[in-house]
Amino acid sequence: MSRELTLAAVDLGASNGRVMAARVGPARLDLHEVHRFPNRPVRVGGTLHWDVLALYGGVLDGLRAAGRDAGRLDGIGIDSWAVDYGLLDADGALLGNPVHYRDARHETAVPAVHAAVGPDELYRVNGLQHLPFNTVFQLAAARNTAQQAAARQLLLIPDLLAHWLTGAVGAEVTNASTTGLLDAGSRQWAEELIDRLDLPRRLFPPLWQPGDRIGELTAEVLAETGLAGPVPVTAVGSHDTASAVVGVPAATDRFAYVSCGTWSLVGVELDKPVLTEESRAAGFTNELGVDGTVRYLRNVMGLWLLQESQRTWAAHGLPADLPELLAAAAQVPAFTALVDPDDPRFLPPGDMPARIAQRCVETGQTPPQSQAETVRCILDSLALAYRRTVRRAAELSGRDVDVVHLVGGGARNQLLCQLTADACGLPVVAGPVAAAALGSVLVQARAGGALSGGLAELRALLRATQDVRTYTPSGAEESSWVSAAERLGWAD
Repeated sequence: MSRELTLAAVDLGASNGRVMAARVGPARLDLHEVHRFPNRPVRVGGTLHWDVLALYGGVLDGLRAAGRDAGRLDGIGIDSWAVDYGLLDADGALLGNPVHYRDARHETAVPAVHAAVGPDELYRVNGLQHLPFNTVFQLAAARNTAQQAAARQLLLIPDLLAHWLTGAVGAEVTNASTTGLLDAGSRQWAEELIDRLDLPRRLFPPLWQPGDRIGELTAEVLAETGLAGPVPVTAVGSHDTASAVVGVPAATDRFAYVSCGTWSLVGVELDKPVLTEESRAAGFTNELGVDGTVRYLRNVMGLWLLQESQRTWAAHGLPADLPELLAAAAQVPAFTALVDPDDPRFLPPGDMPARIAQRCVETGQTPPQSQAETVRCILDSLALAYRRTVRRAAELSGRDVDVVHLVGGGARNQLLCQLTADACGLPVVAGPVAAAALGSVLVQARAGGALSGGLAELRALLRATQDVRTYTPSGAEESSWVSAAERLGWAD
């Protein structure tokens, strides 16, 4: 009889981190949160940084809580957002806090990178949607700095935390694929590309595959957390979207997914990348997934627009309670105002409602006149972007789509889920909310021998144990969505 394992999933998002504890076996998958902590970026000297030591402290606190909760841990996995990294010197010391992907300096390097390797050639190698904060641009922007000159190792955020926990050095492949410096076909570092961009090869560590054993918690960490060793740390899909896609409870391969949080990652799961010029022009990315899969997707700005609006309203003493805002937004007529969620003006932190209003004025629309209208504008615009992206992903990849799985925090947003079903004209299965943590513990449990099989078997356990809600299209006129797309200049 297969044994059950008690596992911890460290799941770091752009606004907070959390540690989840799970009990996993062939017929069991129980997950609950044991610790949550804030993730507050800090601006110093004009540069926006992650406070990575505070995050590490939160991870230790969470592991301590998980140990108290479960008695012992049989393993740990870590996932986080993509692209950002820390640099270590020859002694293994961190050379400053990692720079935040929303810092403006990264974009300054785009022309230099494209002068060395054209965007079309770059895409044929890495298969990535052009985003000015991809690691390749971050490294180019930091070229010739004292910090980069002193660096001997680059570790992406989950790998940096795993290094501090175990002493091991490596790069998990699903997250490494977001750097722009991995070959999407060979799934290895693109050394010729690295050389052409005049980046030192020494920075790029050996690659880990999901399911690889990274190492065990050091004696220092065991003492700090009160855990009884040995406690292995396993490589999972360390890009949170890679783990979230494992956590999609799909019954067939004919599905699209929306991993909906601060960002929305919208796409399909494939066996091989799509590296055509048409795909590049459409802004699709080929990020690597678990078990040799490819996450063929497009980044949509996501709930960031709503989160920043809430922060702005709260700072001005206005109501910012999400359930109340959503209830009011549901009463606003559809398509009162629309914006392209991916407009670059919406990327930095700041007064999002004012930016949305300004964009509406520029496009000849009456700007939102209330908080409810602003929220409805955001959600209508997101649903329209999801519709566009799901349909284009299916067209470019040749993958038929019968259902949209919406996972992550956005699965709680009933209005957004219903609008997505209406926009796509397909059923939307919402949940699980904790898809990334579930994907993490599934990969860990399989590596530890508690589960077996491929993604189909792991997802069958999800369907048997996790609560989801299905939204069916309400019968809204297709022509209304076509007209809305035309208002944004999108061919439908």
